[in-house]
Amino acid sequence: MTRMNYTFTSESVSEGHPDKVCDRISDAVLDALLAEEPEARVAAETFATTNRVVIGGEVGLSDQDKLHDYMGRIEEIARACIKDIGYEQDKFHHETVEVTNLLHEQSAHIAQGVDASGEKDEGAGDQGIMFGYATRETEALMPAPIQYSHAILRRLAEVRKNGTEPALGPDAKSQLSVVYENGKPVGVSSLVLSTQHLDESLTSNDIRAIVEPYIREALPDGWLTAQTQWHVNPTGKFVIGGPDGDAGLTGRKIIVDTYGGAAPHGGGAFSGKDPTKVDRSAAYAARYLAKNVVAAGMAERCTIQLSYAIGVSKPLSIYADTHGTGEIDPAAIERAIDQVMDLTPRGIRSHLGLNKPIYQRTAAYGHFGREPEADGGFSWECTDLAEALKRAV
Repeated sequence: MTRMNYTFTSESVSEGHPDKVCDRISDAVLDALLAEEPEARVAAETFATTNRVVIGGEVGLSDQDKLHDYMGRIEEIARACIKDIGYEQDKFHHETVEVTNLLHEQSAHIAQGVDASGEKDEGAGDQGIMFGYATRETEALMPAPIQYSHAILRRLAEVRKNGTEPALGPDAKSQLSVVYENGKPVGVSSLVLSTQHLDESLTSNDIRAIVEPYIREALPDGWLTAQTQWHVNPTGKFVIGGPDGDAGLTGRKIIVDTYGGAAPHGGGAFSGKDPTKVDRSAAYAARYLAKNVVAAGMAERCTIQLSYAIGVSKPLSIYADTHGTGEIDPAAIERAIDQVMDLTPRGIRSHLGLNKPIYQRTAAYGHFGREPEADGGFSWECTDLAEALKRAV
């Protein structure tokens, strides 16, 4: 039986977190190649530490001359990301950091499994399972703890970057413990915020005074009470941040990227991967389907699982779970999904318009729960499939 009264916790990290610096660079590499060629192949990984960024992995364009020219832009792309995030520390500065480019061409053996040829349809870029989730807890149909953890850090990034709060640094983490009553989020029992600051003289109390108004702006009215426990920079000073304080890697924040632990995760990271990789595109499709099931009024909550085999075009399985909140039999939802959307890798890319340079913006503050954008960004957040799903059941 589903619990109705409990406390659930999720965390977020800012764009200046070491791992998110790496996600940003990997996705910027991807966007630059997709701008050159919509069918570009990219699997870019980034490592960052004190005064050093290393980018490796596989890339491919049909025009090898263009690929050679692109390779010469990698350092410029990385520095632009670091500058925009805001790093100008002595030991991690966008002008002086050493950038090493180890990208190379995609393996021909992987390509032969993925590319369409003769009678063979384009296949999935890898095997794996992908999950999507949606819930009526928030207007964005996202779990409240992760949605509001992101909202806090996005607001703090805004006031840092527009100069309103120059004392704040790029690196930060938030964590919310949200109280549920009768299955609905009603308040915050504890809040944790650790944020880098540029003035060494500031105390934890000073930092709380700076950030508290913005945190209150980001949360629903009444969620912070006299009983809410606050932990702001609980270890004390946080001046050394980013990759100088802790090494970063692409793909280490997959729960932050998705549902904050409120739903399963298939295990694959997103950033730096072109949309032939179902780790990314099928996870976006699963979120799109789960959100449309909920938007269609079929359930209060929905989890969708998809599974794939490398080189095979169609999903091996489609699974729906409405967690006891459904108006429709989950088996009927599964059949409807199969009717209304082509879930081959190419079908997903076509339906959601994924062969575009829209990925750098996803690298921080979550891949889900964002507003669809005019240029096709966050297309998987649209609810335009709801009516088709209702007709199909």
